[in-house]
Amino acid sequence: MKTQAVLVFVTTLTLNCAGELAAQGRSGHTLFGDLKADESKAGGRVPHSYTVVLASVPWGQPRRQPVPNGGRYSFMDVPNGEYNLIVEVEGNEMVRIPLLLQESRFTDIRKDIILEWTPDAAARLGPALPFTYARSASNQSLFAQAQEALAREDYGIAASLFDHVVKKDPKDYEAWTELGTTRFNQEKLGDAERAYRSALALKPEFQPAQLNLGKVLMAQKDYERAIEALDLAVKSQPQSADAHYLLGESYLQVKKGSKAVVHLNEAIRLDPSGKADAHLRLAALYNAAGMKDRAAAEYEQFLPKRPDHPDRDKLRKYIEANKKR
Repeated sequence: MKTQAVLVFVTTLTLNCAGELAAQGRSGHTLFGDLKADESKAGGRVPHSYTVVLASVPWGQPRRQPVPNGGRYSFMDVPNGEYNLIVEVEGNEMVRIPLLLQESRFTDIRKDIILEWTPDAAARLGPALPFTYARSASNQSLFAQAQEALAREDYGIAASLFDHVVKKDPKDYEAWTELGTTRFNQEKLGDAERAYRSALALKPEFQPAQLNLGKVLMAQKDYERAIEALDLAVKSQPQSADAHYLLGESYLQVKKGSKAVVHLNEAIRLDPSGKADAHLRLAALYNAAGMKDRAAAEYEQFLPKRPDHPDRDKLRKYIEANKKR
């Protein structure tokens, strides 16, 4: 486990202490930490709670968690990449902490945040993130409750709350997107697609909706339309390993191997560990084309990233029999 404390608005920085926790079978890191705000100098009203936001760079859909003073935030399945960890108060940004995750294996990463809330803190608050919808206070409360329900996999409650948000404000493209994700998790693919398309009708460049629409269409085996959505997602956010991987997989499904190779390799370049399975997809493609030495090379790159893979012995034999001498 890697642990790092982040000190904000105070004069000293706590020391890092780190230890590795190997994690197999994960789809990303767990990023967590405690939020502590020194409110002793507030001299008046203090925030009821803070919101910790994890936002990828360039901007994807932010992930938000309301956290009380002294509470803990936790983001699951965070892939390698560049991020900002942001603390917001009442929809305004208080502090932004740059993060770069580039671990060789998925692990637990702790980053504590220590803040000082002073009488002039409210005056220092900046505007919220780009692609953050400005909703009413009542809808923001419902939206936060829905996100909490989604995080604990209470999809029925989450869907009901997100649905209530978009009925009160049909222009809330973020809520439409989250409703789509909730419906997708409920395996209601038609409803999920309609929700994502509603989001994109309002904000065509919103990459999370583009990406997730592509996922839904892939689940429906509608790969040609998935390619359309995922191509837009790649253009909106060229550094998205997820978008490249899914686009490459969709091209494989429609037997456009040369295009698949480009995007699968880019997914590996952007996230070598997180997208290690792209080596398997490339190896399968090369093997089917009779290019066994290239397939062996992909397996050879894959195994150090997934040394406990159940087919490791079979892959080693294939490498030994087919690698280029």
